[in-house]
This record gives sequence, structure tokens and C-alpha cells, in this order.
Amino acid sequence: MKLQRKNRLRALSLGAVAVSSALALTACGSDDNGEGNANGGSSAAANASSVKCDDAKGQLLADGSSAQKNAIDAWTKVFSPACNVQINYKGAGSGAGVTSFTQGQIAFAGSDSALKPDEVAASKKVCDGGQGIDLPMVGGPIALGYNVPGVDNLVLDAPTIAKIFDSKIKNWNDEAIKKLNPGAKLPDLKIQAFHRSEDSGTTDNFTKYLLATTPENWKYSGGKAWQAQGGQAASGSAGVAQGVKQNSGAIGYFELSFAKGIDTVAIDTGAKTPVKPSTESATADIAAAKVIGTGKDLALQLDYKTKAEGAYPITLVTYEIVCDEGNKADTLPATKAFLRYIASEDGQKVLAQNDYAPIPAEIIAKVRTTIEGLS
Repeated sequence: MKLQRKNRLRALSLGAVAVSSALALTACGSDDNGEGNANGGSSAAANASSVKCDDAKGQLLADGSSAQKNAIDAWTKVFSPACNVQINYKGAGSGAGVTSFTQGQIAFAGSDSALKPDEVAASKKVCDGGQGIDLPMVGGPIALGYNVPGVDNLVLDAPTIAKIFDSKIKNWNDEAIKKLNPGAKLPDLKIQAFHRSEDSGTTDNFTKYLLATTPENWKYSGGKAWQAQGGQAASGSAGVAQGVKQNSGAIGYFELSFAKGIDTVAIDTGAKTPVKPSTESATADIAAAKVIGTGKDLALQLDYKTKAEGAYPITLVTYEIVCDEGNKADTLPATKAFLRYIASEDGQKVLAQNDYAPIPAEIIAKVRTTIEGLS
């Protein structure tokens, strides 16, 4: 009898939740189909209950940053069934995304670097009466993953990282690495440094860190294209991570969400303790970012030279790039609905569940206001 009573109570509770979710989703014109996000169906159902679809319909084409691909996938698992909108996000890299956007081929782009002046000018040709703007949506650390047998807790600083990726330090038992890791048994093993083969916002942010912290050791201008000689090239963050996994002696840079099963470097920033990449340590750095965009543009300036305790210095922010005015009428409702969801409190919670850093409250509040004004 007790078991039957417990089951009845559980059924009533689930029924109440279902009614509540159905009421919340009425505006979307569809029910939650029970698909989960990357962390389970219950989280997806809870998130779907807050999705506001309005007149969203059809399909959204988007492209850009591979850094946020895992986040987009997790968001899509909630948003698409709730609003019956298909999100087709390629994740071919920030450079490809910006190019596709300025050519009018996609509804929005993802980029780990804010639009350059020439890119803003190009966007005016496809944004009728407006221009492309940067909306910071995804934060996270750029992890340095490595594959060195017998070394579990590697520490590096900016000068040493620069010399490794510029082929100036060639072996893992180099004196500079030994000095930073006095207790480690560093092997006489050749270093294989992996970098991105295509234009990449991750490359741009990684080299911005080197330029800011050790310009005497990084004699390049920076940007989305890899400029140093030597090393191994791979496509996308997934490709770089795979290269590190498969090659003894390898090291590469990619977002933390791609570091599953890979050891990551702790960075000696000058703080008391070297800092490992994590959502918490990235958030600590992004919280100090300043909005430098003008008008509705919310481009940020990050502090790559931080020495704050627990703040990881190699971070990036991925922007969703969209027209402030002049968006295509057939995709505007779906674009606004999707951006509204991913900028919402529930949408931002998905980030921390997938090894990304949510955008700080003060900044994401401005993003939400801007989204509502898109036309």
C-alpha cells in the first residue's frame, strides 16, 4: 500500500510538471518532445519551458566559430524541438563564418574575434539600413592540451609557450621547461606543436595573449591566420585536439570542451599558484572585461595580462554576429528567438554544464536588451 501511495504521488507530481511545461510552451506552438541536452533530458525539459518562440519557424543557416560548436549543439537540442526550428550551424571557423555573413549567406555568424572595420563595412551591404554587430554569448578558456608520457601536472609561462609554438624550444626536457617543473620527469622527446590550419578566432585570441604578455618572444602581428613557421596544422579545435591525443610529445591549443581525456597546462601568470583552465578561472578573467564596442555593438576587451589569483589568462569570448537592422524578414523571428534563448538565464546555464564560461551578468543583460531591438 505504501508503494502504491508513493507511485500515485509521484504521478501527480509529474503531471503537474507536464501541465506547467505545456502552458509555458503554448506560445511556441509545439510541445517539448523530451529530447535532452548534453547533460540529460530533465535539464532539457526545464530549459525548454522557458523558450519563447513567437513566430519562429523553418530553418536557420549559420556558420563560424568551432569553439562554440559544442555549445550550439547543446542549445539546439533544447530550442529546435521546442520551436520546431532547424538550426544548421557548420562550425567551419570564425573566418568562414564572418565571410558567409558579409556575403548574405547565413542568418548569423559565430566569431571568436569581434568584427574588424572592413568587415563592418562589408556587412552594411547585406544589413539593409544597418550593420553587423557583436553580441558576446560564450566564454571559455583556451586550454593548452599536451601528450607527454609520465608528466601529469605541466606548468608553462608565456615566454616558454611562445618559444614552443615558434619552434625555438624543440624538446620536452629543455632547460626552460625543467625550471618551471622541478619535480617532473621530463623525457628527451621531440615537441610537436599543433595549430589551426584555417583562419580561426581561437588562433587570434591565443596569439593576442602571446603578444600582450611576451612580445619580445612573439614577433608576429597576430590575427586569425597562423603565422609562425613549423609545427603541425589541423582543422578546427576538434582536429587540433585529435592531433594532440594521437601523437606522443604533442601540444596544442583548443577550447576546454575539446579537452576530454587530455592533460592541460597550468599557466604561471605571476600569481602565487599556476592557474589551470576551468569555467571558474575563465569567468574570473572575463569578469574584468570592458565593453569597447560603440552603439549596439558589444565587443569586449579581455585582460590577457592578468595576475589575479585563480584567473586564467588565455580566454576567449565568442560573439554571435547579426544585423542590428535590416535582417531578412523570413529568418528574423527565428534568429531573435534562438538568440533570446541562448542569452537567457537557462541558456547560459547550459554553458557551465558543457565546460564553457557564462557571460558575466552585467554584460549579458546588455546583450538581452540588444536582441529585443533587432529588426
